[in-house]
Amino acid sequence: MVERKTTNKKTPKKKVQNPKKSAVSGARKEQIRLVVGFTLLALSIYLIFAFGSFLLNAEADQSKLQINWLKLIKDSSIQVENITGKTGAWIADVFINRWFGISSFLFIYLLILFGFRFLNRNVKSLLSKIIRTLIIILWVSVALGFAFGNKYSLMSVYPGGSYGYHLSLWLNAMVGKIGTFFILLITLLTYLVFGTKGFVKLFKPSSKKEKNPEGSELSEETILKPEKVALKDDDEVLIDEEIEEEKPLTVELEDEGIIRNNIETELVPKEETKPTESIKVIKESDKDNLEMTVEIKEETEEEVKNHPLEDYDPTLDLSHYTYPTIELLEEYSHLKTEVSDDELIENKNKIVETLRNFKIEIIKIKATIGPTVTLYEIVPAQGIRISKIKNLEDDIALSLSALGIRIIAPIPGRGTIGIEVPNRNPQMVSMRSIIASKKFQESEADLPVAMGRTISNETYVFDLAKMPHLLVAGATGQGKSVGLNAIIASLLFKKHPSQLKFVFVDPKKVELNLYSVIENHFLAKLPDAEEPIITDVEKVKATLNSVGIEMDNRYDLLKTAHSRNIKEYNKNFIGRRLNPEKGHRFLPYIVVVVDEFADLIMTAGKEVELPIARIAQLARAVGIHMIIATQRPSANIITGIIKANFPSRIAFKVASAIDSRTILDQSGANQLIGKGDMLISEGGELVRLQCAFVDTPEVEGICEHIANQQGYPTAFLLPEYVGDESEMPGAVDLKNRDDFFNDAARIVVLNQQGSTSMIQRKFSIGYNRAGRIMDQLEAAGIVGPSEGSKARRVLISDEYSLEQLLNSI
Repeated sequence: MVERKTTNKKTPKKKVQNPKKSAVSGARKEQIRLVVGFTLLALSIYLIFAFGSFLLNAEADQSKLQINWLKLIKDSSIQVENITGKTGAWIADVFINRWFGISSFLFIYLLILFGFRFLNRNVKSLLSKIIRTLIIILWVSVALGFAFGNKYSLMSVYPGGSYGYHLSLWLNAMVGKIGTFFILLITLLTYLVFGTKGFVKLFKPSSKKEKNPEGSELSEETILKPEKVALKDDDEVLIDEEIEEEKPLTVELEDEGIIRNNIETELVPKEETKPTESIKVIKESDKDNLEMTVEIKEETEEEVKNHPLEDYDPTLDLSHYTYPTIELLEEYSHLKTEVSDDELIENKNKIVETLRNFKIEIIKIKATIGPTVTLYEIVPAQGIRISKIKNLEDDIALSLSALGIRIIAPIPGRGTIGIEVPNRNPQMVSMRSIIASKKFQESEADLPVAMGRTISNETYVFDLAKMPHLLVAGATGQGKSVGLNAIIASLLFKKHPSQLKFVFVDPKKVELNLYSVIENHFLAKLPDAEEPIITDVEKVKATLNSVGIEMDNRYDLLKTAHSRNIKEYNKNFIGRRLNPEKGHRFLPYIVVVVDEFADLIMTAGKEVELPIARIAQLARAVGIHMIIATQRPSANIITGIIKANFPSRIAFKVASAIDSRTILDQSGANQLIGKGDMLISEGGELVRLQCAFVDTPEVEGICEHIANQQGYPTAFLLPEYVGDESEMPGAVDLKNRDDFFNDAARIVVLNQQGSTSMIQRKFSIGYNRAGRIMDQLEAAGIVGPSEGSKARRVLISDEYSLEQLLNSI
């Protein structure tokens, strides 16, 4: 006899219901259950035919199913091949292509289970079967998406569905394809181990057999198999079998609906432990009374300290990424030259002598040696007009026999007049020395760019994020392409692929092609773009407009996050104060590099200029910056809109002072000596630099170092851009024809002449309406396209053919 000591609880009084009413309601419920059950089974059969027919006719029906279901049903002109009609085809497309792929057939299995359950059929472990089926659906969808991911865009039936494809892409980005494969394998094995019994038995060792005292063999499982006894409140259970000490007893206590399984118990003397719950087990065949004590060990509740979540690290996707090293760059130490003292003294004497010839006395002169030019600072005597020295520019150049004398009168903040004289042997500034400089290495700028060295031999580093856009111009062969490579290389040395993306536009097709190998690391492109470097003018339009859409999307994110700029937004996201489930994401900087801007303006004009101007006006706060390069600094290329939105400019040597004023709003670029000699205007201050030299093999080495490392599955995808449909042929909707359309068509065919003014006169309507009717006639194939001032050509020769055409529309 098994007893359990419990306190008796008072049972609440139940209300007595009318037996006739309960019988009627029970019958009604039974009828409803039968109807629902048969409905679910019928729906299951319908979906089997719908899904099967979809697999056979998907290629023919796919293009017809990409619209709203209500529109699909209302449009009688759309016919599908699926044997279950439009509804069945649309449902199959949703489940298979848009959701979980072929594994969606298992949803039919779930409907059948529910149908049998409503029909009072005994369906064992319904909840367990539902959970297992949903796990299988998700796993099969991801596995098929991973297996057929490369062919996703080429298939009419997506084996893993859209969810499986995008989940596999996310896993590939997080852990790579090998990691995704092992995740799928481990989850499959885990399911087989915990979800199926047969799989475990395959790997279970054979049990050892022992003999009982009577001589029969007993397996180890038989000896150690726990005996389960379920005890409920106020119940007494009689156990006929003898309890052997060798068998541990597992008791399930059922108390107020809570079941505690696998509680270890043991037969112990009464004195050894203090029972928390005692159950007396009295064996009828034994004389000794043993008390079975059940110990329920409850873990003590410890105070849980609310540890703050660790900051989000955007670099974890490519945690093993290594930055390029300066060993990839050449040192060019053998090309170093120095300005001799003799050269300095000689130039000083010639400057003083030339000025004295024009009765200009000098109080003091100082020389600052730079890599390309030497700056001679002079302090003139009292009463000397600065404009008088400025007008002697050509005379000083003649006396020094030098090219490119530039006079700065006065030098801002110094109270001196500067005369820049080119060195006889210019020194090459290597990119390696600039990258290795302390100023660049310790720079905390968001987008640091090491451009070169100043006249005083200081490394010049600027922050592209503060500029915020850059206009680069210069004649052919003066170092413009090398300057672009120096800017890009600086950013590649300093930024992680998760923090920076480039959009490269290269109409010349050869200047920026070196960077195509780092597509999956640093480049951004349109979803349907085949090449990472944009060279086609039409794709340039779409790409620039797509960048504008990305800019608008980012502003929406900043608005919802109550952030003023990308720096604040990313700080909040890294600190886990923004929820990714609400669309928030880490925003990398985007740098748009446009080479040969003049060619784009000549071929596309306003279609390129306007999106560039819009990005330049608004995109600074959301981390999108532009670099535009051109070799034709004329006023029709660098227009007022471009100049107004590109306050920071770089000018290499140009042919004339007019071109220099077009770029910098002042002369000076025409007096440069070329080969990387440049002027940069930042914040209204003009600085002369020798641009750092980075050769093509060095750029290839940097790109190869990056490309050999693990990257993202694809390039950073910009939002899809759909052009204006009104500019596309066939955009006229013939279903909404004008009331005068048929009459106008008959008049045009009768007269064999089509013009907007004729329709306007005949029907006494406005020009705009007459023009729309003419567009509809062209779309219907009655008249040809416009030929300027000439009347349109009529394509229908007689009224009979016209009536046939009108009836078919």
